[in-house]
Amino acid sequence: MPRYAILRHDDPRGLHWDLLLETGETLSTWSLPQPPEPGAAMTCRALPDHRLDYLQYEGPVSGDRGSVVRWDHGTYELVSRSDSEWIVELAGEKLVGRATLERSAEGPQLWRLSFSGR
Repeated sequence: MPRYAILRHDDPRGLHWDLLLETGETLSTWSLPQPPEPGAAMTCRALPDHRLDYLQYEGPVSGDRGSVVRWDHGTYELVSRSDSEWIVELAGEKLVGRATLERSAEGPQLWRLSFSGR
């Protein structure tokens, strides 16, 4: 099963959370304004892929980009994936349920995350 993590990232631009999904040798990554909550949806931003090290890393980020603390982690099952939508079933310590990421028409980096927890 591929792994995922959500990191609380306190950086000079402000506090946000990074959703990291293991996809082979890298992590597909989105910046979230807050942690996912059941029934809630939010706009998020796609980021460049991250290194697998970030699944377990906590501490300062190089280049004076703040620090990260792991907020949640676990495994996920990929239900479906296309250029415009990812649907995954999360099995984490805090989050258990379906997360849907849908690309927004407002810009190529903007996505909408919804989470239906159990």
